[in-house]
Amino acid sequence: MDGREDGIRQPGVSSADAPAWAEQLLDHLRPTGRDVRRIVAWLADAVQGTAALQDDTGTLLAGTRPPLDHNLVADIAAGRIASAAWEGQGRHLRLVRVAYPNSASAGVLAVSRETPFDRRAADMVTHTVQVIELLLEAGETTAAGRRLERATSDLRLAILQLLMVEDTVSARRVAAGLWPGLLDTETACVYVVEGTAEERDRLAEECIEATGERALVVRCPAIDRHVIVVTPGEAEAGQLRSLIGSRPRTFLGGSVRQSLARTATAYGQAVSALAVAHFRPDKAAVYAERTHPERLIDPADLYHWTARLLRPLDTLPHHTRAELLATTRLGLEFTAVNAAKVLGVSRNTVRARMERVEALLRTDFSDLTARAVVHLALNIHVSRADEPADPDRPEAADASLRDLLSGPAMGTWAQDLLARLDHGTRDLRRTLRAWIAEGGNAERAAQALGVHAQTVREHVRGAEPVLERQLLAGGSDLYEVVLAHLATGDLDHPTLPGAKPGLPDSLVHK
Repeated sequence: MDGREDGIRQPGVSSADAPAWAEQLLDHLRPTGRDVRRIVAWLADAVQGTAALQDDTGTLLAGTRPPLDHNLVADIAAGRIASAAWEGQGRHLRLVRVAYPNSASAGVLAVSRETPFDRRAADMVTHTVQVIELLLEAGETTAAGRRLERATSDLRLAILQLLMVEDTVSARRVAAGLWPGLLDTETACVYVVEGTAEERDRLAEECIEATGERALVVRCPAIDRHVIVVTPGEAEAGQLRSLIGSRPRTFLGGSVRQSLARTATAYGQAVSALAVAHFRPDKAAVYAERTHPERLIDPADLYHWTARLLRPLDTLPHHTRAELLATTRLGLEFTAVNAAKVLGVSRNTVRARMERVEALLRTDFSDLTARAVVHLALNIHVSRADEPADPDRPEAADASLRDLLSGPAMGTWAQDLLARLDHGTRDLRRTLRAWIAEGGNAERAAQALGVHAQTVREHVRGAEPVLERQLLAGGSDLYEVVLAHLATGDLDHPTLPGAKPGLPDSLVHK
């Protein structure tokens, strides 16, 4: 069998003259047959006896172990002798050392039969050991490769988690070791590729290959169908689109370009676009730049209001304050469970941080109007951090939330948005208003309206395509609709701290 790449050779014997048992043994090297237990079972049957394989600790790995001399086994495993033969009690025994890859110790193959070992049986044992060693080496290489893949995957996730909490300095430092230059950018886009949970690993590898290591590709820790891609360049988006084109049940949602510090915002945009992609022929969508309420408010007044609202957190150490703000942004955008998975912390940690912010802001996040207003402030806080300081910016007045939302531009936007709900036979606007007032709880809204809870859910779901916003999933889309209700006066304003005494949104101190 000279010339075979499997390492099994019989000098002077051609492959055409190879015995049938050798061909059977070589079949165990095929990808579908690489199982040490099957090889040991095959050897026992081939020599018409028993065979057993044990590791360097004496643990049986395969086969049926005959009575053994433990001192002799120890000598073979330690390498003091390579093999041994023993005869007694009507049995003939062969012990052969099985070398482990990258290890000074070894296992032992024990083969027992009633008749003496002839040349054929001895060759079977020798070559079986060679095959087992090849499989062990291949298995170790495969295992090492998998460990490396897991470590690399964990590192990618760690970088994403740092970006999600706006720690761009640490994210760049971690990325520089393996992917130099990957985050040497101020802005990036986030894409979410959705496939099936069963094919997610393969999809992630194809995303890495398609982007040529020029993007951060992460298996989403919260949703097992999603792959998250953070890409500084433009070309990678085209590669991702071409990737999903030929794959069934695969969709792509993308964000608009954002600063790295706003990766969490970009991720939310990508998820929102992904919902739209399900209804597109090309299965892809990019977040639509639309008129957001904060763009209709005087920037100076809005920044001043935001700083006043978040002032209770200013007494905290910088790191603690940044951690609380970043966690709360994600917790308001997603569920506490998914935010915890994205951040790599427990759900209790997310809830504890958000409860601390609630206490400091003296508000209640079970109130959807409070969530929407704090979410607005947190987004403004991040966007202001991206802007250079302007010493000529005029000093803003102490405007209240009601002042901010009562401007003509804001009023027109809110009226136009909610007026879409007035068409049709169902009173979607009334249902949606009641549902928001009850904190997004369909059962309580149903009691208030005197209808069935399923009717409330159907109405809210029916309002989503009309408003072109996700409502049941929560997050930015829902909060915009809540702000529209506040601007039109359809909902009461939440009680918030940080306002100038006497303004409508200030707390009454007892």
